[in-house]
Amino acid sequence: MFSASSVSASPSDAKAVHAVRGGAARTGGTGRAARVGETGRRGRGRAFLRPVTALLLSGLVAAATLAGTGTAAADDPGRHQGGAAAVLDGLKTFDSAVLRLPGENGAPDRTQELPAGLFEMTVDGGGKLKTYCIDLHNPTQDQAKYLETPWAETSLGANRNAGKIRWILQHSYPQVDDLAALAEAAGTGPLTERTAAAGTQVAIWRYSDGADVTASDKQAEKLADWLHKSARNVAEPRASLTLEPAAVSGRAGDRLGPVTVRTDADQVSVSPPVDAAASGITVTDEKGAPVTSATDGARLYFDVPRGSTDGSASLTVQTTTSVPVGRAFAGTTRTQTQILAGSSESTVSARATATWAETGAAPALTARKNCAAGGVDITAANQGDEPFTFELGGYEHTVAAGATETVTIPVAEDQPYDFTITGPGGLRKNFTGVLDCATSGSVIAAEQDQQDQQGDEDTGVGPQSARQSVPASTGTTTSGLEGDLAETGGSSTTPMIAALAVGFLVIGGGALLVMRRKEAQQHAE
Repeated sequence: MFSASSVSASPSDAKAVHAVRGGAARTGGTGRAARVGETGRRGRGRAFLRPVTALLLSGLVAAATLAGTGTAAADDPGRHQGGAAAVLDGLKTFDSAVLRLPGENGAPDRTQELPAGLFEMTVDGGGKLKTYCIDLHNPTQDQAKYLETPWAETSLGANRNAGKIRWILQHSYPQVDDLAALAEAAGTGPLTERTAAAGTQVAIWRYSDGADVTASDKQAEKLADWLHKSARNVAEPRASLTLEPAAVSGRAGDRLGPVTVRTDADQVSVSPPVDAAASGITVTDEKGAPVTSATDGARLYFDVPRGSTDGSASLTVQTTTSVPVGRAFAGTTRTQTQILAGSSESTVSARATATWAETGAAPALTARKNCAAGGVDITAANQGDEPFTFELGGYEHTVAAGATETVTIPVAEDQPYDFTITGPGGLRKNFTGVLDCATSGSVIAAEQDQQDQQGDEDTGVGPQSARQSVPASTGTTTSGLEGDLAETGGSSTTPMIAALAVGFLVIGGGALLVMRRKEAQQHAE
């Protein structure tokens, strides 16, 4: 049985919070954030961000350990679902822009000069990426680690104009590297790499942040206007490489799976478990033939010999490919979210884990950010022959053999989380990351709305610049700016991040638990 011994919640507390959050989901459209509206030129509109959820998710994160019975599982590398992993090199090709900020208490609007342009990242295993910022007000950290991430796990998931940002990327620099042709199409006059990058970034900010921002250079501003007005919604690009699902389970003696390869590359290499020779575990196709390479859509299985000691093993797939333009990149720590503008041939990889037991329950454990619900989904899929029972916050839940249950653990916006699930037999799964589901400007605006409303109720004082959205630093100029992502969002001071064992958001002493059950698909051949 899984338990969370240091987290307590009465049924009434949890049900009350659940009801409030359910109402937010119905009125806000997503339960976490209302969609960002079309801002028009200069971004006159503003995102109205999840007022109810913003209040609920500003609580504490308590430490706990999930302990339980079941089969063994290996350490998990975190929440990365596959694709490219990269380290930030900095802002490399840029010019200046001017951000307009509403004045306080009726004061005139004020402006802030800031650099705007292309960043570069170095990919783990080889390769280079070029990216633009999609979180203007959030500072970045030097040498921050980034992971290729689905739109739904970033601020793009609640932004109805996310597809327009991808259109801009496809129709501007560096995808269009013939600057004369770009200038002719946009009617801008001569463009340089720096002004083309600045104009592109400004156009993106108008859709990603609803920012009232202009390029300092006249030609760059014309490019930004043309891109902003011409953009059309296009679909999210597929991931460069993932495995679905990332965890499977079953009984020793069976082939466990399938794990399906999803990639835009022609072919990927398949690496078996590191102890395959000693354990006898092999990676096979549907017919049981050993597999060393695979293509998109291939179904992979773990062939676990009968009589194997309860345990787990992992396979890895890897290839070199160009990461699709428009893929989001989120930091493993709190840092500015990026979107891909260009990629060299780069190393991408994904990993899947199998857990097995001779008899009894056999849970496969995975985690995924759930921006719509404002938390992290922990999923237990039981492919054993007995029920799997666990307890969270005073609630006991049983996952029947062949079924799946998901628990959504609430996490505050920008809150780092570190979930470790352990149990007898070596069961151990660790999931880490930062919940970054909204642009920082939207969060500030939502908090300001809350403060203004409170001021109205308590003192009768009118709103204090309800549309104020303040960057993380004071104004900068282009002089002396060399390759620091923080230049577009504030200082590079590393935020204080608490070390957490397991994060549970505690609201009034009650842990919010959202349970969903669904029947797992049967994969027996």
